Amino acid sequence: MVPAMRAPHLLPATFLALAACSTPASQAPPADAPTASGADASGAAPQAATAQEVLANMDLEADPCQDFYRYACGGWLDRVEIPADKTRWGRFNELREHNLDVLRGVLEGKGAPALSAAAYRACMDEAAIEQAGSAPIQPLLDEAAKVRSTEALMTFVGKLHPMRVGALFAIGAGADYDDPNLDIAQVFQGGLGLPDRDYYLDESEAGKALLTDYQAHVARSLELAGYAPARAKKAAASVVRFETALAKAATPREKLRDPKAHYHKIDREGLESTARGLPWGAYFQALGHPDITDINVATPEFFKSLPRAIKKAGWKTVQDYLAWHIVEQASPALSKAFVDEDFAFYGKRLRGQEELEPRWKRCIQATDGILGEDLGKGYVAAAFAGDSKSIARTMIEGIEAAFAAGLPSLSWMDPATRERALEKMRAISNKKIGYPDTWRDYSGLEIGSDHVANLRAGRAFSFHYDMGNVGKPVRRDEWGMSPPTVNAYYNATLNEMVFPAGIMQPPFFSRDWPMAKNFGGIGMVMGHELTHGFDDQGRKFDGQGRLHAWWDEAAVKRFEERAACVEKQYSAYEVQPEVHLNGKLTLGENIADLGGTKLALRAYRAWVGEHGEEPQLVPELTNDQLLLVSFAQIWCGKERPEIERVLVRTDPHSRPRFRVNGPMSDLPEFWQAFSCAEGTPMHPADACEVW
Repeated sequence: MVPAMRAPHLLPATFLALAACSTPASQAPPADAPTASGADASGAAPQAATAQEVLANMDLEADPCQDFYRYACGGWLDRVEIPADKTRWGRFNELREHNLDVLRGVLEGKGAPALSAAAYRACMDEAAIEQAGSAPIQPLLDEAAKVRSTEALMTFVGKLHPMRVGALFAIGAGADYDDPNLDIAQVFQGGLGLPDRDYYLDESEAGKALLTDYQAHVARSLELAGYAPARAKKAAASVVRFETALAKAATPREKLRDPKAHYHKIDREGLESTARGLPWGAYFQALGHPDITDINVATPEFFKSLPRAIKKAGWKTVQDYLAWHIVEQASPALSKAFVDEDFAFYGKRLRGQEELEPRWKRCIQATDGILGEDLGKGYVAAAFAGDSKSIARTMIEGIEAAFAAGLPSLSWMDPATRERALEKMRAISNKKIGYPDTWRDYSGLEIGSDHVANLRAGRAFSFHYDMGNVGKPVRRDEWGMSPPTVNAYYNATLNEMVFPAGIMQPPFFSRDWPMAKNFGGIGMVMGHELTHGFDDQGRKFDGQGRLHAWWDEAAVKRFEERAACVEKQYSAYEVQPEVHLNGKLTLGENIADLGGTKLALRAYRAWVGEHGEEPQLVPELTNDQLLLVSFAQIWCGKERPEIERVLVRTDPHSRPRFRVNGPMSDLPEFWQAFSCAEGTPMHPADACEVW
């Protein structure tokens, strides 16, 4: 399988997704629940089955003005438990599970895409993987043991990075914020085995205990790779000390939310001057891209500290650190002993997962990870209705019209900034719906019977595909997600919204649903992504994707006042006792949730004005209420306490309950729809408004 990114490099502000990526999950619905197609087992009409599902997920005894999340999701919360092999479970996961079933049928059926089918078979060959043991990583471990100079270190790291072994730092390609038509290299802080720098710096008893357990996991993993027990224990301690030094040099992720804070285009010469003493020529040569000169150094202070950290650690520690990251990255794809040890810490200890996912699911995810558009062809053919694109495009146009219609009512915007905002909205590209017009060509990628070799080859193919475009015009037809992905995103440098086929399914969308439910689902997603173009990050990029000050200063001040209201609101939400949301980290997503629901409702009312009122799907709900309940129900979810604590630290999205109650409590249309009096929890006197 492709291991989850434990310490992901910080995504630039250009890529703002609807939800944090998570492992697909499974749980059978109750016997009387409708199937994913919208018709129940008894053959009831799709509309009746849909109404039944909406009501089954609700708690009609709850007061929507006290806790709308409970009102909309109470039935679901009472009925559903997190599966043992999952850390969290929600409507996203239900759809991801459905998509996994579709993909399994594609891969195990006749006419499966040849490359994807071969990769899947190799991953499923447990006997061959077990027999290989640690042999697939031994050559790299042997090389790591020979690193005794900065030249050798940077050469070896340059070899590891295309394999996605995240040693020392991270590198990728992306548009230049100053010239968004040009791809440049992007280097970020990184090199950690835990999800965030704060895990190394947490002085609480719980924090210290977790770091101790992590160190023990590193030792056990190195033992599996051939280290003697005493040596492994000593090496693990030195690895954690070195990673702690890297963590201290890293910038907290909430401070990097400002795009200007991680844009430092100082190019190759500036990188070499910042990280003095590291032979970058050797690194880029080994990377396979010796001529790269266009570089954004996202976190200069980290790279300034890197040479000192390496020197202080000493070569023995550096060798052990490299060995650990080779083992850590490969463990989920190796024999059972490695898989079990990896899961014991990252699954159970860190995230609270009770059981490992079945192998077939892990293998589908691995295949999607390296051959997303090859496998995506089969998914689209099996699961994406032909007219879904046209319906979705009509809805997007309605969302855009709703945004334009709402701008004049924003008294905090001056006329000039309002007009420029309208120009940016009109420039947004909304053509990427479902799947690419031109599929990626994988003809240069060789897939065989060796699972680990396939993963390395697939990752390297993708890496070199991206890095090979540095210094060249941005490929505007490229997608950042594969077609089966249950997610969506806004890209600020391309000023585009993207909606993969994987999310164009129930509970987000169905061509058979009334438009009130569609606008509450995928319509809110569309409004969310559009609002990202104008949140605390996206607003700093103009309609051509360039980062510069295009707002009037007075409008900036008034926007920041409103954003501060949202930050304060969400920072007050308590997820667990003494565990609060980080309002600064989640600010952009919270603004997008608030804007998305407002735009969805406004667009639906415009649709009704043009097409007339729809019959009520659910007699107990007006159509406005159905839209708002449908929005809430896409966030029905449960999370284990362990993963919840991880996500509060690392995820720019708020936890599910607050993704519902937060924006609803700020929305006058919600107060009106459910007759919520001022002073009730869902109608506070100090409500926030941005867009």
